[in-house]
Amino acid sequence: MIRLFHVSDLHFGCADETALRWFAAAVAAERPDAVIVTGDLTMRARRQEFEAAGAWLESLAVPLTIEPGNHDLPWNPLTRFMRPYRHFRRIEANLERPLSLPGLSLVPLKTTARFQWRLNWSWGVVSGGSLRRTIAHLDATPDDRIVIVACHHPLTDRDGIRSRGRTLGGAEALSQLAAAGADVVLSGHVHDPFDSVIDAGGKPIRVIGAGTLSHRTRATPPSFNQLTIEGGAISSAVRAMT
Repeated sequence: MIRLFHVSDLHFGCADETALRWFAAAVAAERPDAVIVTGDLTMRARRQEFEAAGAWLESLAVPLTIEPGNHDLPWNPLTRFMRPYRHFRRIEANLERPLSLPGLSLVPLKTTARFQWRLNWSWGVVSGGSLRRTIAHLDATPDDRIVIVACHHPLTDRDGIRSRGRTLGGAEALSQLAAAGADVVLSGHVHDPFDSVIDAGGKPIRVIGAGTLSHRTRATPPSFNQLTIEGGAISSAVRAMT
């Protein structure tokens, strides 16, 4: 059996310290096989926020894979274009890191962009290059493995997934991921958990979203997802702080 903790939208700079302690205590007590972080580590992409997030993530002392979120890119247009990931140094070893566990492969998909031809840059984009890199990882994955793709933005707004804007290229990416053998796509961004199976180009694919550990909650209190993989099946449970 494999257990994964899927957490998102930590928003250091607006983090809920009680929620962070609650999650860290669960990790320490239960020792999941890995923690998957689907973006928005920070609130304003400041160096101090990244340092605090990096120190907290290191303190978990478990394998990590981390996706960047829209809040993790600088707001200054020049810095964002020239050096969008300059503050990721402390976590760069785990940034967009594929993970391989017995019977399971986890593959990253970047949905952030340093520039978009639309006003709201908080929305997601799946570029051709990002999708090709992810598909290449999927093509190299043995057929007998469960495959999970991790990204920040939900790839579709359909079936009750409450996103704030359609991810550019998201629907096509979802179809290609399903065709390439992905079983599940994990994401964050919307601050409320969800779990749905949708049709992606004629193939079913499961999409699972995590809530937030910040003060920026919506309908759900601070929460994370526990994923359990056993006997070729994936079960997911939302664990909310009470």
